[in-house]
Amino acid sequence: MMAEFGTPEGLAQAVGYTHVVSVEGARRLVFVAGQVATDASGALVGEGDIGEQARQVYENLGRALAAAGARYSDVLKTTTFIVDYKPDQFGPVRAVRSVVFPQDPPANTTIGVSALFQPGYLIEVEAIAVVT
Repeated sequence: MMAEFGTPEGLAQAVGYTHVVSVEGARRLVFVAGQVATDASGALVGEGDIGEQARQVYENLGRALAAAGARYSDVLKTTTFIVDYKPDQFGPVRAVRSVVFPQDPPANTTIGVSALFQPGYLIEVEAIAVVT
């Protein structure tokens, strides 16, 4: 995959995400539905702990990507939904993202929401990946 990661002139340096990711010669797009903090049996993991939930969310994202023949490094865009978002909540999420995406993190949009589909879930992440 030929991907370019960058911060356009005139935009502040991003921390934990990339402003613009462009792809040339992409062969296959992979769209991963929003992942939440559930284990394989469907039970909530990390009730009340956004950091633990983020860890489980990204573990689930990795499994979903692998099922489609993709890796974390193929992810070009994520959308992160956080319940009752406050800026201090993103620190634990950023810590998990920095392990999952150690360099060239994907473009990301974080959206504060009033609730997710079931009580107890604090974070949901969807992703778009390109596999060559």
